[in-house]
Amino acid sequence: MSRPHKEIVLPAELSKELADIYGAMEAGYDQLAAEVGLTCNGCPDNCCDSYFLHHTYCEWAYLWQGLRELDKQQRLLIVERAEKYVEESRAQLARQQRPQIMCPLNMEGLCGLYKHRMLVCRMHGIPATMTRPDGQSMRFPGCFRCQEIVKEKYDSPDDAPAMDRTPLFRKMVAVESRLLGDKRHLMPRVKLTIAEMIVQGPPALPVPHCER
Repeated sequence: MSRPHKEIVLPAELSKELADIYGAMEAGYDQLAAEVGLTCNGCPDNCCDSYFLHHTYCEWAYLWQGLRELDKQQRLLIVERAEKYVEESRAQLARQQRPQIMCPLNMEGLCGLYKHRMLVCRMHGIPATMTRPDGQSMRFPGCFRCQEIVKEKYDSPDDAPAMDRTPLFRKMVAVESRLLGDKRHLMPRVKLTIAEMIVQGPPALPVPHCER
């Protein structure tokens, strides 16, 4: 018999904190993109068909918060598209291929859940750096178009400006910790596509025997 679960609901104060973090990401992205000279206008690629995995319960809950703000018909359409995405992506992975399938939230080229889009969706494209908890520094070159611009404008990729993701990631970790509280150690690590988060439904906590 499966263990009972209780849906993880993002409290209003944490929802606002997450929205503020996203806002800071957008501001940093816009500033860095302008400095480098990166724009999506006329780009032949579409990052919405990139295979991204997402890793936090707070973003998962925030995604479902947005889904519930849609009308029922649109939400059911997205769920149906997500189910097809999951099926096809698993088939491609089984063939040792990296999936390249349009995100189920993409509606005629626009995100159908723009306000609630994920961290990776907001940060993809620009050069960025991050310091991991173990102290190791990482650098991300940005999308292929950004790399082409950097190659033309700078002597070395390391000479190009880069956005430091570390402070914003730390704030998100703090939101995650407060959301899960003392149940955090009970939760498996999140490693899901947006489609899988939609198909699986809202995130949930296991309910201890004493609370049933």
